[in-house]
Amino acid sequence: MRRAIVVSAQGLGSASPNPPVGCVILDRGGRVVGEGYHRRKGEAHAEVNALAAAGGRAVGGTAVVTLEPCNHYGRTPPCREALIDAGIARVVIAVMDPTSRGEGGAALLREAGVEVEQGVLAEEALLVLGPWLASLTLERPFITLLQGPSAEADLLRQSHDLVVRAGGLVEEGRPGSHGAGVFRIPDRPLAGDAGHVLTVLGETGARSVLVLGDAAVPSLAQRADRLIRYLPCTATSQAPLPPGYRLSEVTRGVGYVRVVGLRI
Repeated sequence: MRRAIVVSAQGLGSASPNPPVGCVILDRGGRVVGEGYHRRKGEAHAEVNALAAAGGRAVGGTAVVTLEPCNHYGRTPPCREALIDAGIARVVIAVMDPTSRGEGGAALLREAGVEVEQGVLAEEALLVLGPWLASLTLERPFITLLQGPSAEADLLRQSHDLVVRAGGLVEEGRPGSHGAGVFRIPDRPLAGDAGHVLTVLGETGARSVLVLGDAAVPSLAQRADRLIRYLPCTATSQAPLPPGYRLSEVTRGVGYVRVVGLRI
């Protein structure tokens, strides 16, 4: 499952509005014979890509997948059908899909005689799936506010759908990564109170947004879902996080401490 989680991260910044999912196929003897991830909406899902890599070696094997296989016909057939047709004998799932239709992919796999195990390393899988799941509940993108150097901004934008730069300008994290017409990107800078700005971001259809600094949209400074802050090592009296956040990560760099907070 940890390998599937790492594979799934390759879909960050391109899979939305679909979830970033990873899948690893094991043969009858437990050997890895295929892996795949979901790249973007309209393209093959993780399970299908992993099965294609495995070929006939998937028969009687195990599919390890970070999110419950889908159970509906959209732009592609349901993944539970692909797993059954490939002769998979066992499916191991980290996180159940709250958007699953009908009985759900896991239930229909069981009905077809496939052994299903749920909840395997679910907390670790949320390292990738967490923002996507949170965006469903929030009915808007998961907002990360970076109060830090441009080097980290260059790295973080690779895994976010949209980026809000200085002056409230909005752009795709990786231009062209999602395909044409997936998001409704605002054609004017974001401005106004936090409620209005969050509504506008919700209308984009994106699942994750990176805001580069307080000055980008001042009203969002206290409304981010995740805050990444760099503190000078000498500023020991400075509050590491504002009220309403819990500390989730602390690392030391040269002359600074990097802290990450999640909204409570």
